[in-house]
Amino acid sequence: MTERDPQLLLQAAPFLRRGVTTPGLMVEVTLGLVPVIGAAIWFFGVSAVFVLAAATAGAVGAEWLFGPGRRRGSTLGDGSAVLTGLILGLCLPPGIALWMAFLGGAAGIGLGKIVFGGLGQNLFNPALVGRAFLQAAFPTAITTWTEQGTLGDFLTVRGSNLAVPLMQSPVDAVSTATPLGLMKFEGVPTPVAELVLGNTAGSLGETCGVVIIVCGLILAFRRLFDWRIPVAILGTVAVLSAIIWAVDPEGSASPTFMLFSGGLLFGSVYMATDPVTSPISPKGAWIFGAGVGALVVLIRRWGGQPEGVMYAILLMNATTPLIDRITQPRGFGRGGDEP
Repeated sequence: MTERDPQLLLQAAPFLRRGVTTPGLMVEVTLGLVPVIGAAIWFFGVSAVFVLAAATAGAVGAEWLFGPGRRRGSTLGDGSAVLTGLILGLCLPPGIALWMAFLGGAAGIGLGKIVFGGLGQNLFNPALVGRAFLQAAFPTAITTWTEQGTLGDFLTVRGSNLAVPLMQSPVDAVSTATPLGLMKFEGVPTPVAELVLGNTAGSLGETCGVVIIVCGLILAFRRLFDWRIPVAILGTVAVLSAIIWAVDPEGSASPTFMLFSGGLLFGSVYMATDPVTSPISPKGAWIFGAGVGALVVLIRRWGGQPEGVMYAILLMNATTPLIDRITQPRGFGRGGDEP
């Protein structure tokens, strides 16, 4: 006679469960973007709303049309397309043509995720793929910046927002340079206080450093990303830029300027930490972050463009499988030479 022991329970690992789902994770990260979106709208007015809406519409449209699944649009429920569109929109200039933002969102999902098989199988961050596509296709538009406005200019459409596809905009805009551009090509530094508070030109989501830092701390406290990645990125940038600044203080930027200028903070918090395209082990996260930080300093200091965050993250995305392989923990109870 066989009798079961009710106190004996056999179960496979993992034993600790947080109950986190992919849609839930996407919703929380999207909510973490709300303050950054609010700052973008505050500084750039209705143009920020238009650009964000266009980029998100392009991403959602591509997911609906080409997404994997038996039923068209069945993958929209995970929320990744909306998050990709919002992040891409926050990486774009406020005056970019809306049809370009829409095309960038579609390219980000189509070329950055769908061609790899869908969510969880992509090698590169889809939002950065979309921006890289726009950088290659429309280099002038993606590097044309407009100044921030006042409350009286809130409803003013900026730059080429309303341009007809493949046509010039009927609206004339006054372009300006970003802090990185001023420093690299003219040697004019921007006060750190303006970088922290967001009183500068730049992409929609990169200007206000204090908002990004607060949101990043909240997301890290919620354990929505591996905190080691942004810490490694920012720490590497700080150390390397401090060394370069000590050697050549006249021809290089200070570590504080390097940390708060451009898209470094935004990229470190919202793009480099993508769990699909970054390493899964703690050691791998340190290596990945250090690589991104080193490439940012290298491109900013000696590259032909003032910014290097996008290329740095994409290049390190390509190394993620290798990093995961060399940092994979050894299996318990197995020798190093056993198959």
